[in-house]
Amino acid sequence: MRTLSSLRSELSYRNTARAATLAAEISYGAIPSVVYSETETGEHGNFLPASYRRILQQESWRARLAKVYTGSRFLPRKADRTRGELECANSSDALLMNIFCYPGILRRKAVCSLLGIEPGLRPTFGLRPGIPLKNGAADRSEIDLRLGNLLIEAKLTEGDFQTARYDLVHRYRDLDEVFAVDQLPRINQKFCSYQLIRGALAAHAHAACFAVFCDQRRQDLIEACFEVMSAVTSAELRCRLSVVTWQEISIALPRKVRTFLGEKYGIV
Repeated sequence: MRTLSSLRSELSYRNTARAATLAAEISYGAIPSVVYSETETGEHGNFLPASYRRILQQESWRARLAKVYTGSRFLPRKADRTRGELECANSSDALLMNIFCYPGILRRKAVCSLLGIEPGLRPTFGLRPGIPLKNGAADRSEIDLRLGNLLIEAKLTEGDFQTARYDLVHRYRDLDEVFAVDQLPRINQKFCSYQLIRGALAAHAHAACFAVFCDQRRQDLIEACFEVMSAVTSAELRCRLSVVTWQEISIALPRKVRTFLGEKYGIV
């Protein structure tokens, strides 16, 4: 099983090598991060050229590039410009957009079959589905991607699925209907895998499916997914929850995209 630190080290090594021929900065630290920037010719080292062109052409997609990178303080010349979160080599959002903004991807039968979606869908990034709360309001937390009836949370080198206080989790209207709550993982009086709990609740509220995309080298994340899924009381809802690895997705992609994922992320 690959540890989080070893995966971060591999991505750092791969992208440091790529950065030698691209517009990029390397952070301070034991495991340096690589932050790319757009070149004078309009290309970007963190993206496939065809994907990046499509991102720039779609206003809602282009807006994702404005998310600020929080690690800028570890970069030399940190005051030179505002870096974007999706410019970081470790960004799971950038990985997601590299794949699903690539021309023709959502018309490929292999991709649609793997994900259980209809061909020709338009991706919606940063969806706020609204999860009903007991007080009649809704939680507007963001989910990374929607493809038709499929809600997706994407992970790469993130540490976990976040924790949440007891009272935050018990705000949800359908918590006791969806979960055997005493079976949900906890640590230090907090619920673990909060994003997974929200994802399952969103799928229930909207009669949707929910999938986690993660690296097969992150067995810790995969095990966390199945731990939360096992606490779902409805077999029908459990069938609408899944884990899909980037490696499984890669097999269904065009050769140019597979090559990029292999070189930049070690996804093979």
